[in-house]
Amino acid sequence: MAKGELKSILPHVVAFLIVAIWGSTFAFTKLLLLNGLSPAQIFTLRFIIAYVLLLLFSLCRKSSHRWFSRSWRDELLMCGLGVTGGSLYFLTENASMNYTTTTNTSLIVCTTPLLTSALVGFFYKSERLSRWQTFGSLMAMAGVAVVVLNGHFVLHLSPLGDGLALAASLCWALYSLLMIRANKGYDEFFITRKVFFYGLLSMIPYFMCVPGWPSLRNLLQPAILGNLFFLGFVASLLCFILWTWVIVRLGAVVATNYVYVSPVTSVFFAWWILSEPITPFFLLGGVLILLGMYLADRKGHRS
Repeated sequence: MAKGELKSILPHVVAFLIVAIWGSTFAFTKLLLLNGLSPAQIFTLRFIIAYVLLLLFSLCRKSSHRWFSRSWRDELLMCGLGVTGGSLYFLTENASMNYTTTTNTSLIVCTTPLLTSALVGFFYKSERLSRWQTFGSLMAMAGVAVVVLNGHFVLHLSPLGDGLALAASLCWALYSLLMIRANKGYDEFFITRKVFFYGLLSMIPYFMCVPGWPSLRNLLQPAILGNLFFLGFVASLLCFILWTWVIVRLGAVVATNYVYVSPVTSVFFAWWILSEPITPFFLLGGVLILLGMYLADRKGHRS
């Protein structure tokens, strides 16, 4: 394989691996929930771990001395990234499952690529989907529906829960839009550190309204500590840095299309870690998702 071909394929491979890891977080998060941690506590702890590790890394980098953005507008931009890609996204997604089914939440959150393409395309003409990209995206979305519904084609509408799930999708679409501007003036390490900082800072009002924190003894249990380290170091620190890198090379729309893979990896890791069964619907949906993404990317480059 030529060096140029490898360079063009690498961002796609990295994007796939990131979403695969994010898909696996469902199983690890479920294990933590079974051990008594709340969704807000899990999000906060994983971001604390990621922020502390990244802060230590930044201090060790001789070329990294910047603590604040170049202007207050850019600092507000970083704050927006921390809220939309951090606290508000995770809170709305987790809260939605208290009012609607997991199926509804999964389906609605997986509309994120469509919302992202519409929002980014509205502001950036160069990022608008071609016909083939739209067709591939819709095929992938159909695959998501097959995987999530798993043969049970019954949806229970819940305005509040479904609205919260839609808000989570919109949060990630806004995050992708803001990231385009942020990438023009700052590197991925600075941006990711700001995302973690403002994601944690914006959680303070939540804990003022909903107090509660797990005991140190509970946190130091090997099962809890190991899962938190994976979520904090791998799924947060490494994946957020690499996702910023991927958006620069693929664009926000193409990168976000890989979110369609998330349900497939969620089911796979649920089977591997939680012993949940894999059905023929999973296999059919997985094929539709991969074929849809392949067609969207391949035809999109030719148009």
